[in-house]
Amino acid sequence: MANAGEKQVADGTQKDYVAAPHPDNDKRVKALHNSRILDTEREADFDEIVELIAKICDVPFAVVNFIDTNRQWFKAEVGLGTRELPLDESICAHAILLDDYMEIPDTLEDPRMATNPLCLGAPNLRFYAGALLKTADGLPLGTLCVLDSHPRVLDELQRESLKVMARQVMRQLDLRQSLRQAEVLRQEVDHRVKNSLQSVASLARIHARRLEDEQARDAMTLMVQRVEVIADLHRALYEISAEERITLSDYLTSVADLLRRSLPPSLTLTVAADCGDATVSSKEAGSVGLIVAELAANAVKHGFPDGTPGQLTLSIDRAQNGALSVALRDNGAGSAAVSEVQGSGLGNTIIAMLAQQLDGEISTQVDTSGYHATLRFHASD
Repeated sequence: MANAGEKQVADGTQKDYVAAPHPDNDKRVKALHNSRILDTEREADFDEIVELIAKICDVPFAVVNFIDTNRQWFKAEVGLGTRELPLDESICAHAILLDDYMEIPDTLEDPRMATNPLCLGAPNLRFYAGALLKTADGLPLGTLCVLDSHPRVLDELQRESLKVMARQVMRQLDLRQSLRQAEVLRQEVDHRVKNSLQSVASLARIHARRLEDEQARDAMTLMVQRVEVIADLHRALYEISAEERITLSDYLTSVADLLRRSLPPSLTLTVAADCGDATVSSKEAGSVGLIVAELAANAVKHGFPDGTPGQLTLSIDRAQNGALSVALRDNGAGSAAVSEVQGSGLGNTIIAMLAQQLDGEISTQVDTSGYHATLRFHASD
């Protein structure tokens, strides 16, 4: 690697317009790569910044530009029509050698740029102003820059706007880094929760086998089944990123598959989905899945207390106002079980808390045809 102050390109020739490497170039490039911004798709958050700063500065070109080892790569740009250019021709590579900001009123009057091909020929960059994109440690990753095909100067408001918008670019990068770190933490927590649930289920199963009292053993077995269902639901969500949207019908179909494992052989569970491609967040999916699991447990316990054959139906619908409804119906004991199902037991407390988290509501209907419970809520955007 060339030392600071040298101006050498890949073929070994000396060119006046080639910037010297940054004094902390290795650290700087490492920080850039750690940001994981390079070669990502265009995003509205960055596109809007370059569009706005181009209008504020009244210029045809604006770029969110990152200086890599051998190229300058554009996260967002207006006017240039490309995503990267060779580092040898980079004006911004000169800017990152300064503390905060660089402005060149006329590039052909500046000895660093007078022979630069981008200034002598298309796109004829005669004016440049760039505010550095710096990490919290002060390492410059690139610039937010504006350019023009005519010599000019920015006024104070335009200069300050450029610097402010550069800080906004870095806040966007920092936000994405924080979200990635949060996702790593979430995955670690999920892994620990999954292991804990499996341990609880195993210990409870062992304890249930040792109980002599049949009623206590049945209660412990029911608890094991609930924990195993929760563990299965958690495992399904564990494989999904926190930022992902989940198609509700597909997810609840998977939930139904998991629930069938814990149902008595005498019961069947069918799914009827009429909500199109409605999606929910992973957090919302978790709450809905647990509500369905608790409703199914209630149905088994209260609707079919003697192991009689029966049918459970899980339906998902979307109203015209966008509200989603998830309903579980059974053809069990019906009104004979209403006082127990609508009681204040642990299962119903869990259902109420989860519905509150969704900012939704639970409604119930009991008649001779069975017990119907419906969750209604609006999914987040």
